[in-house]
Amino acid sequence: MSAAAGAGRTVFVINPNSTQVVTEHIDRALQGFRRPDGPAIVCETLRTGPPGIESQAHVDGTTARLVEYFETHPQHRAADAVVLACFSDPGLHAMREMLPGRVWGSAECAYLTAAAMGERFGVISILSRAIGRHKRQLRTMGLESRLAEDLAIELGVVELSREDETFSRMSAVGRTLVDKHGARVIVMGCAGMARYRDRLEDLLDVPVIDPTQAAVAMALGQILARAPRG
Repeated sequence: MSAAAGAGRTVFVINPNSTQVVTEHIDRALQGFRRPDGPAIVCETLRTGPPGIESQAHVDGTTARLVEYFETHPQHRAADAVVLACFSDPGLHAMREMLPGRVWGSAECAYLTAAAMGERFGVISILSRAIGRHKRQLRTMGLESRLAEDLAIELGVVELSREDETFSRMSAVGRTLVDKHGARVIVMGCAGMARYRDRLEDLLDVPVIDPTQAAVAMALGQILARAPRG
């Protein structure tokens, strides 16, 4: 990579919930993408958002807050790429209308990555009420037939910080998706699960996709493909 390949470029990652610890774990999960001559990857928290985005009402209410955020933070509005670090992709289409750079939804990118890696993929959701929302998005994307199953661990976003319990539930659900439903790839259905990806992949012996990593990978690919070569 040339010295100019990513210099001066920025990928801005916004966590649309107000739980700072989620943003911190997202930031750590993205460390492997950072290079001295690559684009900067900046992670921020939407402090006006709900503690967790766990329902359609949360998704709908967060869109206006994201619009307000980017209207009052022009430095982030001008980023080369914006990643919505939430598996509900709140405000995705509104952001694509208002922002000059490309906007990447974590769920959309995770599903596309999973479809490229295996014939059928499973999703580990946080709550059962999220599953219908996920399946609506898959129908819109034309990927519903690739879904092995979507199962929930029945923990909210804030509760994901209970590491032993969370990993135990994710392990059990992941094993069911692989052994019973034939999933060849697992998608973690919440950005707050980022800290568990490596352990879960080692345990299940199938690829496990973190949605924010998938979105940042796509964003970086597009930025670097357009960069001048030296």
